[in-house]
Amino acid sequence: MTGSNMTKDITMDGKHKILLVEDHPIFRLGLAELINNEDDLVVVGGAESLNQALAAVADLSPDLVVADITLHESDGIDLVKELSRRYKNLPVLILSMHDEFLYAERALRAGARGYIMKQEAMESVVAAIRNVLDGKVYLNDAMKEHILAGIADGATASDRAPIERLTDRELEVFGLIGLGFTTREIARKLHLSIKTIGTYRERIKEKLNLKHATELVRYAVHWDKASKPD
Repeated sequence: MTGSNMTKDITMDGKHKILLVEDHPIFRLGLAELINNEDDLVVVGGAESLNQALAAVADLSPDLVVADITLHESDGIDLVKELSRRYKNLPVLILSMHDEFLYAERALRAGARGYIMKQEAMESVVAAIRNVLDGKVYLNDAMKEHILAGIADGATASDRAPIERLTDRELEVFGLIGLGFTTREIARKLHLSIKTIGTYRERIKEKLNLKHATELVRYAVHWDKASKPD
């Protein structure tokens, strides 16, 4: 299901139009079926990458975008930033299988209006969508408490765990290292130079207090596994 094979006529009945940006077709179809069972919601299209998503938004004018944080050739954080720049009033709800305590706050800073873990999506996504469409921010109770505790404690960047000190781009590179991508492959995937990726790797090593490339890879692989719930 992509924007190219959907028509704008599907939403002439007054339902809220939802665009799904998710690179796993089976999950996307299951989510679409769940959403389409609601009387006031309809999925008008799907996309797998940032560029496909931007084209679909321009073509379909959705009321809300539900996006995975992991996409082909980019990530959901980049998509949120780009949509916030181009469509200031278009809300985005982020889906993720990654550690919400690390990514949710980043997503909100980028402009997202909510963050939901994939394992709770089938139970909570409709409520999250309606919450965001009503102009509210959606987070589960644990994430709300985490963010409020950080504010109450007056935590600064230096107080955070090393992994939290990485910039969004550094974290993206770190995640790709954990998935087994080489420097050349990461450069190609992110449309950056090999030299630039090398610089990111050095910054990541410094922030995580790692001395060697092998330590970086080992740490990244371990983190990738640990950050995904069983």
